[in-house]
Amino acid sequence: MTAEPVADLATVIDAIRADFPILERTVRGGKPLVYLDSGATSQRPVPVIDAEQEFLTTHNAAVHRGAHQLAEEATDEYESARERIAAFVGVSNPDELIFTKNATESINLVAYSLSNASFLPDSRFTVRAGDEVVVTEMEHHANLIPWQELCRRTGAVLKYFKVGADFRLDLSDIDAVITQRTKVVSFTHQSNVLGTVNPVAPLVAAARRVGALTVLDACQSVPHMPVNFGELGVDFAAFSGHKMLGPSGVGGLYGRFDLLSQMPPFLTGGSMIEEVFIDHATYAPPPARFEAGVPMTSQAVGLGAAVDYLSTLGMEAVAAYEEKLTAAALEQLSEIDGVRIIGPLTTENRGGAVSFVVDGVHAHDVGQIMDDEGVAIRVGHHCAWPLHRRFGIAATVRASFALYNTLDEVATLAAAVRRAQKFFGAVK
Repeated sequence: MTAEPVADLATVIDAIRADFPILERTVRGGKPLVYLDSGATSQRPVPVIDAEQEFLTTHNAAVHRGAHQLAEEATDEYESARERIAAFVGVSNPDELIFTKNATESINLVAYSLSNASFLPDSRFTVRAGDEVVVTEMEHHANLIPWQELCRRTGAVLKYFKVGADFRLDLSDIDAVITQRTKVVSFTHQSNVLGTVNPVAPLVAAARRVGALTVLDACQSVPHMPVNFGELGVDFAAFSGHKMLGPSGVGGLYGRFDLLSQMPPFLTGGSMIEEVFIDHATYAPPPARFEAGVPMTSQAVGLGAAVDYLSTLGMEAVAAYEEKLTAAALEQLSEIDGVRIIGPLTTENRGGAVSFVVDGVHAHDVGQIMDDEGVAIRVGHHCAWPLHRRFGIAATVRASFALYNTLDEVATLAAAVRRAQKFFGAVK
């Protein structure tokens, strides 16, 4: 895709799809691949693949430690990627963006640091027994288990906002959930199951009133809409590269520099030090403090290429196009008797993860028929087990869209659901 930013991606969708060679393949006896599992991982365009290959074939070296030309080139490529990715998510100071393995590691980094009192001169950021950590009922496990473990280690109390019957967060008791004891409020920007886009402003405001830190899980929002962490006012934010057209094995953690500069390292060893003596060491300022060892360099370069690709298209255009796909999916699935959508039925404050159940057919059986039709979707609890329990559902079928999908593929999804119903006798 080499076009300038366009108002409607539909006008250049053929060119976009040509950038994703995997979409040309067939599966299951010659069926065209319909990839609707981008919520799990997205596909990579040629420019991302080329960027990794170019780095590995011409610049590969360990960053920040060599004195030769390749090391300088590798470091320049790595830091250039950091600058472009930071700008993409509205972070003006690239030193506030740490490369991690993925969003899960990003959130664990924050949770670990907040439980480690030995390094922190400012007790505001240390979680202790009796403190409170607040999450929501719609978190996926990556933004739940680290906080459960933080509470287990420290004696803090885990609280959560419930999800209403409208699939939105119930914030009616926000000042009862977020209290003077709250140290952390961590929540997803967009649910990976419901598609619900949560209101950031009231949660940040409530956290600020009591001096609590905010952590935003932006895994499902950054790839699909314009996101500006600076404007959102959160203290930390996490995202994964492989969900936003980038490589696997690389993610990002945004953190306010004044916080990062006080936090202890998550991993220790080479590259994250300032001075080392035989019995103690001092640590480098962020971001190096949190990037111990030789980092995932080619993956960071690939992620830089991914944000270049998305920026060329324009995130406003990406969001508008995916909204059309989501609207079509909601409409066509809603027209099928026996199909219940688990999530908002309109696109207002909603993203492109469309989860549903088919009455009388287990989600895994639906998935099997879909696979037979060439439609790649995800089935199960989607790493959001408590949310499924909330609605009394063991598993759902989830179609999740990205900028390379088409309205024809939405129609194929709906047709595959009808075939699953007939195959299992759910309809006559």
